[in-house]
Amino acid sequence: MSHVARTGGYKRGASRPPFSKAIKAVLIAAVALSGARVDAADVEAGRRKSAPCASCHGADGNATIPGTPSLAAQPTYFTHWQLIKFRDGRRKDAQMSPFAVNLTDEDMGDLAAFYAAQPARARDSVVDPSRAAAGRELVDRHHCSSCHTPTLAGQQQVPRLAGQDLQYLLKLLRGFKAKTASDLDGTMTMAAQPLTPEEVDSLAHYLASLPAP
Repeated sequence: MSHVARTGGYKRGASRPPFSKAIKAVLIAAVALSGARVDAADVEAGRRKSAPCASCHGADGNATIPGTPSLAAQPTYFTHWQLIKFRDGRRKDAQMSPFAVNLTDEDMGDLAAFYAAQPARARDSVVDPSRAAAGRELVDRHHCSSCHTPTLAGQQQVPRLAGQDLQYLLKLLRGFKAKTASDLDGTMTMAAQPLTPEEVDSLAHYLASLPAP
């Protein structure tokens, strides 16, 4: 969610950290070591290869099943890295793991490119307006936009949050808080620690209330 200091946040007025070139370099190196070629990905091939994914994530990456994330307009590196983690067993899911274990490096690149190219639609989540308002203040306080961009559309390995499914956001944020979920560099796990359960809920409601960028 943010580059939050171990003390719990940045002082108001402090400069916000730019996207870390070191983190980007680590990500690119990790993808390169997998043998994948993001720059050579084929969007149309990704469309064909996404057919088995459509029943859960939607034909164009816009899921409608509560608790299932939408993949449309997710940054290429984010989706690619998640697929690598599923394939290698570093991230586990009863449905995703069996599918990802058979993906080639080329498959992952093509799928990531396809989903990144699809326009996102906001999910049909029932949002509590008072919680969403509190969540907006938390986004500002914790400088979430320093990583996720001002529109919370994501970048590089940082996911799009705007308009994502409420139940998925709740599950993910609670996982970061409980340290059962992780991101590439541990930023989110660290950022979630100062949050109360009520603040986690408020953040999820606000993010789900946003229009898809």
